[in-house]
Amino acid sequence: MASQAVAAPRRRPRGTALLGTVPFFAYVTIFLIIPTLVVVIGAFAGDDGGVSLANVRALTNDYILDAFGRSIVLSAVSALIGAIGGALLAYALVTAGGTIRRIVTSAAGVLAQFGGVTLAFAFLATIGLSGFVTVWLKDHLSLDIYSGGVWLFELPGLILVYTYFQIPLMLIVFLPALDGIRPQWREACENLGATTWQYWTRVAGPLLAPAFLGSTLLLFANAFSAYATAAALVSQGSPIIPLQIRGALTSEVVLGQQNLGKAMALGMVIVVAVVMGLYSLLERRTAKWLG
Repeated sequence: MASQAVAAPRRRPRGTALLGTVPFFAYVTIFLIIPTLVVVIGAFAGDDGGVSLANVRALTNDYILDAFGRSIVLSAVSALIGAIGGALLAYALVTAGGTIRRIVTSAAGVLAQFGGVTLAFAFLATIGLSGFVTVWLKDHLSLDIYSGGVWLFELPGLILVYTYFQIPLMLIVFLPALDGIRPQWREACENLGATTWQYWTRVAGPLLAPAFLGSTLLLFANAFSAYATAAALVSQGSPIIPLQIRGALTSEVVLGQQNLGKAMALGMVIVVAVVMGLYSLLERRTAKWLG
């Protein structure tokens, strides 16, 4: 019986295959590229419509530099606390496994996105001036957590609130790196007489360091760009740069600061771009052994 020739699979035209990427590039163009161009152009636009560097020079004003400094401190501290707490929780889940891991990771996926007005209200209802924990401590233990000042509406309070969603985010992004650590590596170290400290400092630690630092940078960028939670929690003043931008765009007292707000937004874009560039470099190094 004569063998039948197998028909070669038909290849789709290259143009047809690229049609599936059209929604993605349209989304990126509308919500990323165009707003970035508006910010960049507006930052160098004068009140008369011409090109001006006045808005960029205004970024050296003390109140703007202070806002950038507080934003960096808020992002760095909350990222560091979230990274350490999330890494420890991720390690506990790797050793636990099973149903507990699925439950905790599912909860982390929800809590990492729990922010904005809802999160601010949750903290106000819990440890606010009239929160049930605040009232209970005052009535039963005669303990006033605000004896030293209303810290919840200042930088320490923002750090606490931001840490709430930083820890679960760290768990999500750092867990794959811990999964990449093979048990055979620890067994080999033990067979060679290495201690637990030597294993973590000479094998697992150096391998996990790029992933840990990269995840910490991701947490920094997440906190640095957060706005809704701080806007709902801080009703007066603008302690961080996103709230300064809001004030410049919506202020009814000082008019004509829209372009100054765009200049501050450009500064934020530059900071986030640098951080995410470092994150990308660390992710490439992690992928060499994680893959």
